[in-house]
Amino acid sequence: MSQPDVEFLKAFSDALNRHDIDAVMEMMTDDCVFHAIAGPELVGKSFVGQAEVRQGLENAWKTAPDACWVDGEHFVVGDRGFSETTYKGTTTDGVRSEARMIDAFTFRDGKIAVKNAFRKNRPPIAGNNG
Repeated sequence: MSQPDVEFLKAFSDALNRHDIDAVMEMMTDDCVFHAIAGPELVGKSFVGQAEVRQGLENAWKTAPDACWVDGEHFVVGDRGFSETTYKGTTTDGVRSEARMIDAFTFRDGKIAVKNAFRKNRPPIAGNNG
C-alpha cells in the first residue's frame, strides 16, 4: 500500500472542514492516535483508537460548530507529513479563535497513524471579524 501524499492530506483537510467524521476516520488506521492541542499530558490530550479519536473530533466540532482550517499548505516526506493551516472557530459560548497551526502526521499502511496538533496560543478575537 502506498504512503499518503499531498493530495491525501488535502482530502483529509477537506473532510475535517466538512466535519465528515466517517471520511476522516476512513483515512486513519484502526489504532490511530490524536494528540489534541491542549490537555493534561505533555502532548496535550491523547485519544487512542478509532472510537476515542472519533469522539474527540466530534466533541471538538460540538464545542466550535463552525471550526475550519483554511489557507492549508501540505507536505509529505516518507512516512511523515504536516499540514500548516489557519484554524478559525467560535465556541458555543461565543469565543472566537483564529491562529496558525500545524498538524504533524505519521503514516502507516497508507493511512494516518498519528495526528499531533499544535496551535499558536493567541487571545480570543473580539466580534466576528475573523
